[in-house]
Amino acid sequence: MYSVRLEPEPEDFDRVIAELWEHGTAGVTEGHGYLIAFFEDESDARRFAEPQLEPEVDWVRGTEDAWPPLEVGERFFVVAPWRTEPTPPGRFRLEINPGLQCGTGQHPCTRLCLEAMERVIQPGDSVLDVGSGSGILSIAAKLLGASRVIACDIDPEAAKPAPFFVGSVDAVKSYSFDVVVANINEDVIGELHPEFKRVARTAILSGFQDERGEWACVVLKSGE
Repeated sequence: MYSVRLEPEPEDFDRVIAELWEHGTAGVTEGHGYLIAFFEDESDARRFAEPQLEPEVDWVRGTEDAWPPLEVGERFFVVAPWRTEPTPPGRFRLEINPGLQCGTGQHPCTRLCLEAMERVIQPGDSVLDVGSGSGILSIAAKLLGASRVIACDIDPEAAKPAPFFVGSVDAVKSYSFDVVVANINEDVIGELHPEFKRVARTAILSGFQDERGEWACVVLKSGE
């Protein structure tokens, strides 16, 4: 078994994790500011960094232990599929596989989006999830009682927990949703800002930092 240690920027963690799984990692553990990925094949590990030979360990258990359940906001309990902990009373069990696509609930921006969604989304709302990645926000919208959830991503391999199309918000007709959610990077948020305002009365936007360098999420109403 071989391991590589990576230190991506915080906003790149989910993307790098998805790339590691795509290229055959046997497991990923996450620390403060770093990732350690394990590979059976040295050449696969070398794609990312200089590999280190690992002693024989129970890496499956190590990987699973690296994704503990998270209580997010007041209503969500985010868990990997293999976790068996019971859902706390009053919370929705939001199950997501951290090895599939960007969006695991571990990143602050994902947590901020979930917290905003539980304040904003009302039963019966229609929701558009732009740049859906793992689909975590689409799943959350359904749990909150949204009657119609549509997901889109420019990556055709994105998870499809809701009706899904390959593309972005510019393909959607005006005022066709109550809420649009997008957890993507700052440049894309800026470029698509007018489109978010066009398609929904409320936009929940994250994936960027504020003037203090802290991860932020904003809720914009029509006209703002």
